[in-house]
Amino acid sequence: MSHWRLLLTRPADDCAALAQCLAAAGVASSSLPLLAIEPVELSEAQRQTLAVLADYQARIVVSKPAARLLLEHLAQGSLPLPSKGWFTVGEATAAVLHEAALQVSCPAQGDDSEALLALPALREVVAVAAPRVLIVRGVGGRELLAERLAEQGASVDYLELYRRSLPVYPVGTLLRRIEAERLNGLVVSSGQGLEHLLQLAAADWPQLAQLPLFVPSPRVAEQARAAGAQQVVDCRGASAAALLAAVQRSAAPAS
Repeated sequence: MSHWRLLLTRPADDCAALAQCLAAAGVASSSLPLLAIEPVELSEAQRQTLAVLADYQARIVVSKPAARLLLEHLAQGSLPLPSKGWFTVGEATAAVLHEAALQVSCPAQGDDSEALLALPALREVVAVAAPRVLIVRGVGGRELLAERLAEQGASVDYLELYRRSLPVYPVGTLLRRIEAERLNGLVVSSGQGLEHLLQLAAADWPQLAQLPLFVPSPRVAEQARAAGAQQVVDCRGASAAALLAAVQRSAAPAS
């Protein structure tokens, strides 16, 4: 039985699935979702983009919500769905697209933009003359992908299908939860998740910054340290397996 008692902060459905995986490995957790997914109403330009997906050499889907909403919109419009040329940042997002019988490439290790950019299959696609790349995502985020792909000569478009918001909680909720359940570690799955953690913590952050903080990538680890987090653990991935591996190789704080 692990001595870790972690605060999970992903969207509600993801928290539930992650908590189940951790519990099976003997790791206790408590869920406080800090990311709510709000679908956006599609513009006419976005609908036109959905209709011409085959015009892109690469279609990069950066999250599970983006994958689910994309498939929903395509099904509602009875639009064609190219089977090849799909890429994701992580295996969990790839699994959503696999359910639609799509051929998806994703990094075997590392759920971040850097790992995806190093993927040979993506490099091969963008090596053609004047490649077009579509990034399917929420509003904002992962600018590094577009910047690096543009440097390689690609024309990059976005298809933004949702917004992420911080659910409304009473002041002091975060610290009260941690103290009441004697939690000894925090988990965020993205840079925006970290931003929402800091926002909700507010004046309590200096105290909470002493707790070990599990993050998905070097980029988010750097952001966390810059914000004052004292013990940052880079899981090198946002999957349950990556978090569990990081937890198992990290010693829990003394009670």
